Amino acid sequence: MEHRAGSQPLRVVTHDVVLALFVTLMQVQGTVAKVAIEGAPRPLTDFGNLGYALLVVSGLVLAVRRRWPVPVFVTTALASLVYYGLDFPDAPGWLGLFVALYTLAAYGDGRRSLMIAGVGTTVLAAGWLVAAADIEPRAAIGWVFFRIGASVMSAALGESVRSRRVIAADAQERAELAERTREEAARARVDAERLRIAREVHDTVAHAIAIINVQSGVTAHVLDKRPEQAREALRAIELTSARALREMRTILGVLRDDNDGRVPQAGLEQLDELTAKARDAGLDVTLEAISPASPLPSAVGSAAYRIIQEAITNVIRHVGPTRVTVALHPGIDVLEIRVADEGPRSRSGDSGADRPTGDTTDTRTRPGCGIVGMRERCQLLGGELDAEPTPRGGFEVRARLPLAPDGSRR
Repeated sequence: MEHRAGSQPLRVVTHDVVLALFVTLMQVQGTVAKVAIEGAPRPLTDFGNLGYALLVVSGLVLAVRRRWPVPVFVTTALASLVYYGLDFPDAPGWLGLFVALYTLAAYGDGRRSLMIAGVGTTVLAAGWLVAAADIEPRAAIGWVFFRIGASVMSAALGESVRSRRVIAADAQERAELAERTREEAARARVDAERLRIAREVHDTVAHAIAIINVQSGVTAHVLDKRPEQAREALRAIELTSARALREMRTILGVLRDDNDGRVPQAGLEQLDELTAKARDAGLDVTLEAISPASPLPSAVGSAAYRIIQEAITNVIRHVGPTRVTVALHPGIDVLEIRVADEGPRSRSGDSGADRPTGDTTDTRTRPGCGIVGMRERCQLLGGELDAEPTPRGGFEVRARLPLAPDGSRR
């Protein structure tokens, strides 16, 4: 049983003290009034006013009933057994006992408290019945059964109050848990959205910067000798940067409430434009795309576009001018994507020394944002992605995206 010392507020303590004084007064005054009317087999003053002492003790002890419910019940029970065992007058001397039984059940710890109350009530009933064995008149034994029944009812009422308190506490705890769960789910959604925005920003900026880097190098190389080609390269830089800015506004637009400056989400319908920009950056791109029998889900189309964009960006960044094959094969329930390059082309005079037998391949196979981001996009839709070097010195990215995405698989 938990010790409750020091845990009760002043208002509760005051309430219990007032109740104890009231019960004490009722027990003493009620007994004295009954004795004055009906008389008694043994006066309360016998054994040095023991009758009065028992009535007072069983009442005043209720002042600490919530702090020590078991000792209070034991005290009132012993006082009752001694009181009726010595044949003191049967009057309202049981009020303190009933309050103590109620308190034991209501503020105890459930099973143990009920066990103590049950054993105590059984002992009390036996003691009362033994003490009333020669009671006269016999009809007066009805008061013994009243005390037994009232004791059981007091314990049952206390257990009912305790059960309702436990149910209310459990409901409150479940409500708080549900609130925390909702907050955690909201934070998880926010984190997922931040991660999505980070991927989109990475793909958009990395692709644009890679193309701008190539075109700026071309411009610097041909500025004096072929100004027309330099002008075309600068124009490509302008278009690439403008599109990157528009895509950035679209991606970050989810953080705003208005719809100003929005453009459609990137998808496979923009694949021709993507391959055209890759050709401007020096890649020889071959597009092998089969039209799907039915429109692709927007999430699948967007993920496919970003995977292809990132794969092409990696080729521009790590390989330079080379031949790239982009293949799209939509099936019944899965979209297969393949982006493969042939590796760096050998330059005259270096006998293929720049082919990707070391640095280029190693760079692209190291863990980085590009391949990790592509793989995460696939996993979010329940798909798979493989990225590995080819035997001829190139690199190949293969992805499989379910046409019915399952976002629960991670």
